[in-house]
Amino acid sequence: LKLLSEDPANYESAPREGIRRILEEVTGVAVPRDSPVPTDRIEWIRMGTTVATNALLERAGARSALVVTKGFADLLAIGNQARPDIFDLKIARPSRLYEAVVEVDERVRIFQTTEQQPSSSSSSSSSSSSSSSS
Repeated sequence: LKLLSEDPANYESAPREGIRRILEEVTGVAVPRDSPVPTDRIEWIRMGTTVATNALLERAGARSALVVTKGFADLLAIGNQARPDIFDLKIARPSRLYEAVVEVDERVRIFQTTEQQPSSSSSSSSSSSSSSSS
C-alpha cells in the first residue's frame, strides 16, 4: 500500500491511514477514520516514508540509533566495499546516520498468506542425511 506522506484533505496521518486501510482489507471489518485503530489486531508493522528517506539523504532529522541483530553491529561500517577507485588510499566515508549501535537478540518470523505443508520427500531426506552424519 502506498499513500502520500501528507494529504490533509483525505487523512490526518499517513501511517495511521495506511494501517487503517490494511486492517479493513485483512479483517473485512470497517475501521472508521475518526475512531482509534484497534491495535489488538496488529501483529507487526513494517513501513517506510519519503519524509524519512529524505531526512536520511539530507543527514537531517532527529538523533537516532541503529538497532541490529546481535553480531552485526559493524554491518554498515563494513558495507559492501564498493568504491569508485578500489586502490585509492584516501577513502572518504560519509558521516554516520546514527549515534549508537544497539545489538539485540532477534526473533525471525516467516509470514505466509497460505499454509504450506513440507513434502514427505524433503522431510525424509533431511532426516536421513542428519542421521547419517551423526
